Amino acid sequence: MPDSLAEVVLAVPGDISTPTGGYAYDRRLIANLPSYGIATRHLELPASYPNPTEADLSASERLLRATPAESRLLIDGLAYGAMPASLIERIDRRIIALVHHPLALETGLDDKRRAELVASERAALALARHVIVTSETTRRTLIADYDVADARITVAEPGTDPAPRASGTGTPMQLLAVGAVSRRKGYDVLIEALAGLKQLDWRLTIAGATDRDAATVKALRAQVQSAGLLDRVNIAGTVVPATLDRFYESADLFILPSRYEGYGMVLAEAMARGLAIICTTGGAAAETVPDAAAIKVPPEDAPALARAISTVIGDNKLRKNMRKASWETGRTLPTWNETARRVAAAMVGIRT
Repeated sequence: MPDSLAEVVLAVPGDISTPTGGYAYDRRLIANLPSYGIATRHLELPASYPNPTEADLSASERLLRATPAESRLLIDGLAYGAMPASLIERIDRRIIALVHHPLALETGLDDKRRAELVASERAALALARHVIVTSETTRRTLIADYDVADARITVAEPGTDPAPRASGTGTPMQLLAVGAVSRRKGYDVLIEALAGLKQLDWRLTIAGATDRDAATVKALRAQVQSAGLLDRVNIAGTVVPATLDRFYESADLFILPSRYEGYGMVLAEAMARGLAIICTTGGAAAETVPDAAAIKVPPEDAPALARAISTVIGDNKLRKNMRKASWETGRTLPTWNETARRVAAAMVGIRT
């Protein structure tokens, strides 16, 4: 790395302390990029993205144009993909887009809004000097569907912190799902699957923010009650790191029922602890976890998910082998320093 490099401003919509994988990634870049000689500071954009008001777009333009002329702008895709091309052209900075996953792949969008987001993000990405993505899946998607040249993309997978191996509980079998409660995460499919497995001895904890999608949270709580699972399902909401560590430590099986994942950082966290995993094939999730560590089912397929859960709960030898494969893979996952190194190398490559 060169000794000096202009400041990088990481522009992120809303509260950067928000407990989601994308915001965690942004926080780690701010913490680790200086180790590679890149001064990095955070710029908070309006929280309304990816559905900004005209006032928020105007505020965003003022904030971005107020950055030093020589700085590089690394703009989180949650905001960047929803910015009009005309706004981006007026900023006159070297812009790098950080895409966790394309905005149009969020679950629950109607066809009109999905098409608007595809068009908006395609136009925005055409104006970026470079694009950072967090998975090979997203790289392929941007090439195929958003006309981004491969040479303009750097893959910097999320890092993973070392963690102690989970010991599990065993009786009852502790199931763990981690991630904000939103429609894309597929918790409704998980509850539908578990409703047919009452004969098995299990408990489920869902750890993740419950303030991002009020309608989905309300529907999920009603579904749990209707299924008669109030005594078996704990929707824990956002928890402090120490509590999340305890959840991982006592878990016997990790489940990610998402309809789509741009990477699936929680899968890496589960492998860092050596947990057996059930996940969907939605997006990058299937590529994040090796076959030996997980049973993979199609998104939105509750019967297949139920069969997978029943199989893992009922087969101690299988679960042991999955845990072993998970633990071994967890030892090979990239660190956050490696993630920052890849991003820093991309920054160095766009000096003009």
